[in-house]
Amino acid sequence: MRREGSPFAGLGTTFLKELSDHLSSARMRVLEWLVVLTAAAALYGAIQQVRDTTAEDPFVFLRLFTGARAPLPSFVSMLGFLIPLMAIGLGFDAVNGEYNRRTLSRILSQPIYRDALLLGKFLAGLATLAISLSCMWLLVVGLGLMLLGVPPSGEEIARSLLFLLVALAYAGVWLAAGMLCSIIFRSAATAALVALGAWLFFAVLWPLLGPALAQIIAPPDVTSVLLGRPSLETLQWQQALERLSPTHLFGEGVIAILSPSTRTLGPIFLEQLEGAVIGSPLPLDQSLLLAWPQLVGLLAATILLFAIGYVTFQRQEVRA
Repeated sequence: MRREGSPFAGLGTTFLKELSDHLSSARMRVLEWLVVLTAAAALYGAIQQVRDTTAEDPFVFLRLFTGARAPLPSFVSMLGFLIPLMAIGLGFDAVNGEYNRRTLSRILSQPIYRDALLLGKFLAGLATLAISLSCMWLLVVGLGLMLLGVPPSGEEIARSLLFLLVALAYAGVWLAAGMLCSIIFRSAATAALVALGAWLFFAVLWPLLGPALAQIIAPPDVTSVLLGRPSLETLQWQQALERLSPTHLFGEGVIAILSPSTRTLGPIFLEQLEGAVIGSPLPLDQSLLLAWPQLVGLLAATILLFAIGYVTFQRQEVRA
């Protein structure tokens, strides 16, 4: 039986309702404190280092995001752990919560298709994450401006906004993963544990397994063994395997954008250094080209996970 009307009828209503629920929930209060504490800790760890390099660093404002002071990590490193927790926290019960409250059948009995319901929930969660990340970005930039007394240049603002875009794409991956778990598992606790387990696997275990698998797939040759270093083929396999992790893609994209002196994200060949001035920053468009594959990879992972969740949700039976 062919359905009538647009599959996205009711998308706006679902989006506004879910966004209102997110912004007024206790989770948002927790996110607000995480935003404030993360921004404050990042500034505390970076401000002294930035003040020491103000005179000679042309991109001093970007050091607010990448600078670190032991034992605190940098702002970027904090976001690498904070963003998945925020995204999974918003998505792990997006669908199974409706099942458990027995409200899903009532919602779908209205003129709202599953397409609009699932997409509206995803866009509402992504909008909530965008608001949180934007507030965090504004806090870092505003407090850094007050404490340093040095206004950022136009290129620094552009690079920091691109960094915000990469962070949002990274959040989309884990939001889609959390929603996929909420579709597959009826228990919210099980969905949360599986999503957090996947994040810990890619963030902690995969960086250890990647080099080992690369040496198994492409063992180093005799010359490399005698020199005590991996072969080029092994390094290429290691890099390809590590890029299966969203955390690694996020780290590479951030380095390319926030560190203008970064010229490559892989093994460096002599022909790449020909004519290059060591230490000279890359233009913004070249840094964007360098980070473009990582950004596309994060977006592709988001679309793939959402598509799997969409197909699974369409095939599920909904009972009152």
